[in-house]
Amino acid sequence: MKRSTLLLLMSAAAPSLALAHTPLFSCYDFGDNTILCEGGFSDGSSAAGVEIQVVDGSGAELIASEINQDGEIEFNKPQGAYKVLFNAGPGHSIEVDGKDIVE
Repeated sequence: MKRSTLLLLMSAAAPSLALAHTPLFSCYDFGDNTILCEGGFSDGSSAAGVEIQVVDGSGAELIASEINQDGEIEFNKPQGAYKVLFNAGPGHSIEVDGKDIVE
């Protein structure tokens, strides 16, 4: 009886694993000193409110903000080396190096 209960619980949990979402985050340089980043999740859910940090080459925080209701954040391009960090919690973080954000 216990084995059948375990199998039933495992089969009930399997669909929730299929619904897991992966974070998506991309940044673009428009060439006018403006960086636009877009965030969301692979299941179509919104990333509104997700914490965004822009840090310089030494890790010092330059900007602390969040994704807006449109799934975006826009900021002035920092001078020198920088990274943009998307932090939606454990296992849902993405780091974009400024040198990879090109026009």
